[in-house]
Amino acid sequence: MKANSTPLDRRRFLGAGVGIVSCLTAGGSVSPPASEADDDVRDDGLIAGIERKVIYPGRGGGTTWFHPRPCMIPAEGNATALMTLQSVSGSDVFGPVHWTTSDDLGRSWRPPEPIPGLGRRGLGDGWEEGTCDVVPQYHPPTRSVLAVGHNVYYKGGVLAQPQRRRWPVYVVRSPDGRWSTPRRLDWDDPRASDIYTCGCSERVVLDGGDVLVPLSFGPEGRPQRSVTTVRCSFDGRELRVREAGSELTNTSGRGLLEPSLALLDGRFYLTIRAEDGRGYVSASDDGLRWEPPRPWRWDDGEPLAMSSTQQHWLIHSERPFLVYTRKAVENVNVMRWRAPLYVAEVDRKALQLIRASERVVLPLIGDGVAAPKHVARMGNFHTVAASPDESWVTVGETRPDDGWSGDTLLARIRWSRPNRRAPA
Repeated sequence: MKANSTPLDRRRFLGAGVGIVSCLTAGGSVSPPASEADDDVRDDGLIAGIERKVIYPGRGGGTTWFHPRPCMIPAEGNATALMTLQSVSGSDVFGPVHWTTSDDLGRSWRPPEPIPGLGRRGLGDGWEEGTCDVVPQYHPPTRSVLAVGHNVYYKGGVLAQPQRRRWPVYVVRSPDGRWSTPRRLDWDDPRASDIYTCGCSERVVLDGGDVLVPLSFGPEGRPQRSVTTVRCSFDGRELRVREAGSELTNTSGRGLLEPSLALLDGRFYLTIRAEDGRGYVSASDDGLRWEPPRPWRWDDGEPLAMSSTQQHWLIHSERPFLVYTRKAVENVNVMRWRAPLYVAEVDRKALQLIRASERVVLPLIGDGVAAPKHVARMGNFHTVAASPDESWVTVGETRPDDGWSGDTLLARIRWSRPNRRAPA
């Protein structure tokens, strides 16, 4: 048995091989599993339970699938889930981008297949260019799937340092199931002369078909990146920048990274990774002019301790939620506190997290204090509204000290009331 996988730890997560559900106290601890379904419904709570499952087992060998990110395609009966993912074998060392589908609401998945053109290509002198951090999204006006990531460079088989110029890369899956050739999203702005990326980012499809894309960007010679949103036209084939929003900045480390966007009741919300021990949130009435970013705090005013890790929105038609990682007693020695994954409701007026609503989405497996190197990290994850009854959080484990082996996981969040934002 692997070093970080005691019988109790794996039983706590997997239950009878399918998944278990556990409750979270306000302090962030996970209770022992009692059944495969958690029916602890709070008086006014929307989360009725959380069920956890392994999509692709990778701890025992074989491919370790990373960046699993699904979207939902409307269909007769259940919607079809289409998910992009790619293998991981080292620190930011990714294989070709693949895709898979599920027609039974995530209970079974087809073997992944490569997306043409999203592998590596040689550039000479030991350099290769690949694509990573891809996020697919269904585009209703064109009935297509727009998948956006960004380019990445390797030299000698490892991540090149420093990187060459980087930009968003996208492919389109047409209604008949064909993938387009990869294209670059062009943004001719001197503020983005070195890098502009939207990897791992949640986007918003606007009425009329335009797509609002959050970007992290920076000019040559400046280590800190800024964040903004760009409004893009999309006709089912080409994505074009039409307008750019206001610039948000931070002077610590690499600045602001991996923004994710959400829309609820006519107001836009942006959550942002940073490198000053915080995560940040902003809001906007039009998705372009943003309020100054403020650090994520609890509803009592205490700031959350976060360490350079992305956060993502989990939107119910009634209320917004945030999925995130943070410092806790049980993960104090885990790299960047990247386990467990938490979810909490957002007070949208104060832009704060409601502490009493916090629950564990995917628990820490192992010992985050005495044996942190063998705890699976879960810092790169995704959320999707799968049906009116449930939303998902998907993640690929990474265990660098255990041969980069890890499982691909899905947490099924069951709602107590229907989510009208999800496909019927």
